[in-house]
Amino acid sequence: MSHSRVAAPGGRQVPLGIRLAGLSGAPRRIGAGVVRAFRRSLEVRIVAVTVLLSAIAMFGTGTYMTYTIGNGLFDDRIEQVKQESQRAAEVAQSNFDTTTAASEADLQALQISVIERIGTVAPSYSGIAFLRAPGSEANFGLPDVVRGPGAQQNADQYVSPQLQQRVLSEEEAYWQSVGLRVGADTRPGVVVGSTIEVPGAGTYELYLLYDLSDVEQTLTFVQGTIVIGGLALMLLIGAVTWVVVQIVIAPVRVAAETSSKLAAGQLEERIPEHGEDVIAKLAHSFNGMADSLQRQITQLANLSRVQQRFVSDVSHELRTPLTTIRLAGDVLYNSRDNFGPTEARTAELLHTQVDRFESLLTDLLEISRYDAQAVAIEREPVNLVRLAEQSIDSVESLAREKGSEVRLVAPGGHFEAELDPRRIRRIAQNLLANAIEHGEGRPIVVTVDSNESAVAVAVRDHGIGMTRADADRVFDRFWRADPSRKRTTGGTGLGLAISLEDAILHGGRLEVWSEKGAGSCFRLTLPRDPSRPMGASPIPLPPEDA
Repeated sequence: MSHSRVAAPGGRQVPLGIRLAGLSGAPRRIGAGVVRAFRRSLEVRIVAVTVLLSAIAMFGTGTYMTYTIGNGLFDDRIEQVKQESQRAAEVAQSNFDTTTAASEADLQALQISVIERIGTVAPSYSGIAFLRAPGSEANFGLPDVVRGPGAQQNADQYVSPQLQQRVLSEEEAYWQSVGLRVGADTRPGVVVGSTIEVPGAGTYELYLLYDLSDVEQTLTFVQGTIVIGGLALMLLIGAVTWVVVQIVIAPVRVAAETSSKLAAGQLEERIPEHGEDVIAKLAHSFNGMADSLQRQITQLANLSRVQQRFVSDVSHELRTPLTTIRLAGDVLYNSRDNFGPTEARTAELLHTQVDRFESLLTDLLEISRYDAQAVAIEREPVNLVRLAEQSIDSVESLAREKGSEVRLVAPGGHFEAELDPRRIRRIAQNLLANAIEHGEGRPIVVTVDSNESAVAVAVRDHGIGMTRADADRVFDRFWRADPSRKRTTGGTGLGLAISLEDAILHGGRLEVWSEKGAGSCFRLTLPRDPSRPMGASPIPLPPEDA
């Protein structure tokens, strides 16, 4: 079996089927390009909708005009042929009424003469038939006469029994549409019939055949003119619409580009102002809004820098007196056995609060570094299961004190990823401490799992839980779901906020699910490879036991 091939550039042969397959995809690409242009371009949508509505309007108008003109032409032509046929019937009847012919031969000669005279009073007919009426009784009869182009001496193809019946029953001339066959063509035509009384020969039927192809040609010309004019008008409407849209859309496009630059941080961008129309007023208002936003953003940025500098400076400055207080507090704490009950309790409270104060300063310094965007990540291969085990060990005493059992579930085994172990460990410890504090002594499950693109760790507790509104604010700084609850873990209110920043720094997500009375579940999802996009998390949220 042979295969057709076509020559490719460089003499290489390409199968014809492959070439045709490439061509068959062209309509899909063109269609996709049109749909994409329609969705993305306001100009294309406006022009397309305008042209479509114009086409619908012109189609309706053109259809109505064609129908009206066609009916008018046909009615005028029918009226003309009816008048001609009426005159022809009157001339024929007048000639037969005034004749003195008494023999059959004389009447036949008169019949031929009448047919010739009909041609002068009805010059537009194409054929004529002079037929004896069925059932007519007379002393003698005249022969049937059928003449004209396309008549072929056979009147049956134009004169139907129904037409004969109507002609004999009507007092006036009756017409009927027919197909006029001329050679291999069929043209529109009409037959008009009337009755003639021939003295001595009885009743005869006179049929005149008219060709209406001139009416059809006129209507075709009118339709073609309407179609060509409509197409030209649609193109003109499309071009005018495009020009008008460009005039209107151009300032809008400039405003969109300027707003995009403003959103990107180029606060000095403005819209050019020209003229005094509504577009110029829009540009003036937009520029005024941009000026106001620039002032406020600059003011807020300056204020934020001052605030960040203040927090950082205060945190650093407090380090020195805190160190002194820490040393003095440790001395008192270590000597509390030599004090009375009141002094010993005071030493213990001082030691606890100094620890919390030091933790707060550490968190404030960390969050100020995030605000100043001065945080650097140090990645290295990390086994997330081992890291979770270490985090569980670090809170073991706290969990035992609260009566909570912490269980590790790692269905996929050990997983390694490029992470900053210090920051991920801090996230895990924060989530565990939070779960222990709000777990009401119930079991806590730590789940570690992975897929092709991500690793994840989830901490699930079965404690008091939170409402939807509380869960939406759980990562806010210094926010607590229940401010009246006593802090047993010495939290600063910044742990979850810092954990969220650590997750974002790794290109990951820290999410929460919680229901009142059903507990909470925090899920940390991190990319296995920082150079590749992260897909869905391998751990479901809400958890399966929710």
